[in-house]
Amino acid sequence: MGKQGSPKSPRPGSLSLDASSGLKEYQLRWNEMLQNGDPSLGRRVSGGEYNWDKPIFVKGFKNDSVKYNASKGGSAGKKHLWWLLRHLRSIIFTFMLMGFLLLLDSLIFSLFDPTFLENSPNPSKAYDAKGRNAAYDDQEKSPVLYSRLLHMASLSLAEKDPEEDVSKFWKEQFPQASTWKPCADKNAKRAGTVNNHTGFVLVSANGGLNQQRVAVCNAVAVASLLNATLVIPKFLYSNVWKDPSQFSDIYQEETFMNTLKDDINIIKELPSHLRSLDLEAIGSLVTDADLAKEATPDEYIKNILPILLRNGIVHFLGFGNRLGFDPLPSDLQKLRCKCNFHALKFVPKIQKTGSLLVKRIRKHDSARSMLDKQLLGNFISSIPSGEQATIASPSKYLALHLRFEVDMVAYSMCDFGGGENETRELQAYREEHFPLLLERLKKMKPLSPAELRKMGRCPLTPEEAALVLAGLRFSRRTYIYLAGSQIYGGKSRMRPIISLYPNIVTKEDLLSPTELAPFKNFSSQLAALDFIACAASDVFAMTDSGSQLSSLVSGFRTYYGGGNAPTLRPSKKRLAAILQENSTIKWPSFENRVRKMVEEGQRVHIRGFGRSIYRQPRCKECMCKHQ
Repeated sequence: MGKQGSPKSPRPGSLSLDASSGLKEYQLRWNEMLQNGDPSLGRRVSGGEYNWDKPIFVKGFKNDSVKYNASKGGSAGKKHLWWLLRHLRSIIFTFMLMGFLLLLDSLIFSLFDPTFLENSPNPSKAYDAKGRNAAYDDQEKSPVLYSRLLHMASLSLAEKDPEEDVSKFWKEQFPQASTWKPCADKNAKRAGTVNNHTGFVLVSANGGLNQQRVAVCNAVAVASLLNATLVIPKFLYSNVWKDPSQFSDIYQEETFMNTLKDDINIIKELPSHLRSLDLEAIGSLVTDADLAKEATPDEYIKNILPILLRNGIVHFLGFGNRLGFDPLPSDLQKLRCKCNFHALKFVPKIQKTGSLLVKRIRKHDSARSMLDKQLLGNFISSIPSGEQATIASPSKYLALHLRFEVDMVAYSMCDFGGGENETRELQAYREEHFPLLLERLKKMKPLSPAELRKMGRCPLTPEEAALVLAGLRFSRRTYIYLAGSQIYGGKSRMRPIISLYPNIVTKEDLLSPTELAPFKNFSSQLAALDFIACAASDVFAMTDSGSQLSSLVSGFRTYYGGGNAPTLRPSKKRLAAILQENSTIKWPSFENRVRKMVEEGQRVHIRGFGRSIYRQPRCKECMCKHQ
């Protein structure tokens, strides 16, 4: 090998290790050529006659580069230019290859980066919030509170075999707590009540579908307690729900009356001679302000029965949670159960569409359990001829009730990482919809958002729900039915959960506009479809144990599930404590603590008497107690 700067051309394959000064000289020449604008450097390289079988001249290029020396004048410059033109294709190819490898590396990293969500492809029918909650949809940025945990969750899900779902929560962890004998006997009679008539009970129930369902069953129990005749309850129109539906639009009236005919008298309309009475003037109108929340039977006997005996009629207006669970005679508890689980059947229109919804989720036509039969009635095998599932999906699915609507978010007074825009939006919503809440807060010492979260008073965000599911080791391919109304924040809020679980669908995804048309502008009837899909699911995951839908669905699954209908109840308080360690906690530790938290919610409790097994908060969910 010659000295550096030798006029001799280097031999192919030779390589000088002492190349620092020659490389500097070459770089100077290269920069000079770029500055002079050599047109050959800007020429687009085409395929031409390039032979891919030839060796790449990276080695020769490096060899020659160390041999050039500017001191050799024009001859060396010509050789340099000749060599550059000869190897131009190799140089460009080398840079292109390096650029491709860098791009590929960035792409692979992005696939496991939870912040890379906006450009990631979604399934054809994945959750799309278009048209939903547009006023509160922040398109600029997705608020992410736990980016580190999301990244670890993404890596953990990617490492698992996508064909194998290792989560043990597809099965009921405590089946003995879900296989109890039903406390309501649909053929049982409550002796001594039907023939004793003290007057008529009217109920005008407020709220949405689930609040009204609770009110109806409470009305049945109260009418029985007072030995009164119950008029089919009316449903109040709400400015929040904006649904004019009445009892007969949602439930089968004849089934309701026939199922309870041996327990109480039920009529469809008030007798004509009583319709013209001014109930408020005669003192027969009872509002929620006149009756304590979760009132006891003694309060009804003391305060309501005298009105009924004096006027022959009493009208409960609102009737939201106005009958407690303790203490209540066992026969009234069982009657309330009988109403909830046997007497209230959805009308055929809802059952038929609910059946279609469940079949499209499961992609088969046969009923799977007693749950299907109770929910869908005669429609468990009905599906239009030739109908195909809208989405290719596995037969089992998880239903998630994500209680993160704007009213829930605003009422909580919590901070969800949306910055000043979020603060202004939620405050404006409170001023319009919750003025009494703001007045009450003025008289109290306010709690900080951090304190509220620590106390478990903040609804779980889609991001937090996704972390719980990942912590329970549900695979990335888990098929999730999302129940609930419009998610606050729309698509931007949903991005974290979709990044981990892309197979998320709603009834709007699975049913066509034509199939949904009969339910348009009837929010309670749409909620009935969610009720059916959640109750029939293989696993039901709630995010707020105080939700009426979650409580009623959980009770229905316990009552008819036969120990094979698990419900996941994360504790918001315990989860907040876990998430507080976001910056330090290891993923295995996170998984372990989340699993223990959910198992605690499924723990079996033994009552001190009767050796009966029950699980809190079943008494509220099932609207009955074990005796």
